[in-house]
Amino acid sequence: MKAVVCREPGVLEIAERPSPAAPAPGWVRLAVSHVGICGTDYHIFEGKHPFLEYPRVMGHEVSATVLEAGDGVAMAVGTPVIVNPYLSCGQCVACIKGKPNCCTNIKVLGVHTDGAFCQEISVPAGNLYAAEGLSLEAAATVEFLAIGAHAVRRSMTGAGAKALVIGAGPIGLGAAIFSRIAGHDVTLLDTSAERLQMASDRFGFTSGIVANEQTADALREKTDGDGFDVVFDATGYGPSMEKAFSFVAHGGALVLVSVVKDDIRFSDPEFHKREMTLIGSRNATRADFEHVAASIAKGLVPVDKLITHRTTLADAPRDLARWAHEKSGLIKAVIRVG
Repeated sequence: MKAVVCREPGVLEIAERPSPAAPAPGWVRLAVSHVGICGTDYHIFEGKHPFLEYPRVMGHEVSATVLEAGDGVAMAVGTPVIVNPYLSCGQCVACIKGKPNCCTNIKVLGVHTDGAFCQEISVPAGNLYAAEGLSLEAAATVEFLAIGAHAVRRSMTGAGAKALVIGAGPIGLGAAIFSRIAGHDVTLLDTSAERLQMASDRFGFTSGIVANEQTADALREKTDGDGFDVVFDATGYGPSMEKAFSFVAHGGALVLVSVVKDDIRFSDPEFHKREMTLIGSRNATRADFEHVAASIAKGLVPVDKLITHRTTLADAPRDLARWAHEKSGLIKAVIRVG
């Protein structure tokens, strides 16, 4: 089969790889249909990922169709599926608690093991969800949207709440969309006026603030000085995450959607006087994937406006390298494989 291989930072090429063997019991061999390109993939290409071994076949935002099912799997050939790329052990403390998204031995397709920038993959049947009612292109957006949907669910914040989403990239937009679906009044904060304008034009998020020296004043004005009931930080930038504590209302919650290698520092008196809740959000679970798929099928998520760039497996090495630097107008790029 053909695969896009990142041989080393800055080097992408089309290579011939062996197709997966017949699936083991409980596993399924898939024909990859579409794959989204994630910020992680750009980081791998640029050599910025701290825990990665090269060469690597990237790709973890996947839709596919069933080619062959192993023993014990009742899935018909040709069934369209959404792939959950988080391969969990099923035995650790997190998995036993029903939280395989933060498995202590997790392996993510395209990061810890080869992913789906190729024609075929094999995964456990438990990592596959029906793509009923979705195009296979739309199904490839479910994983990245599930990150935001999981963060919103983790916030445990009800309808009518004032929400602030910091960072209007793909993950932040996903959080904003599902915050709105949850009934929140959503404000976006970003350093880029262009991204905020795109969020307004494409998705109707007209309450946007450009981060600058007057940010704190503008946010206070938005909430009559009270702060936001829930704040989602999706920047992947330590100073932003630290600043986010001050935007939370008394009794509110801060959800850290992104992750950084840095230590995060905050004022304990400011944290305690608010009796605020600090929540980490990692990956997503089956419930989030199913919520996203159902929301897309109901027309609540404008997938056609999220996908701004398209390419093929053959052209992916050229296009991914270009898009790593040419980000203007880019929200989500999708590779058509099948």
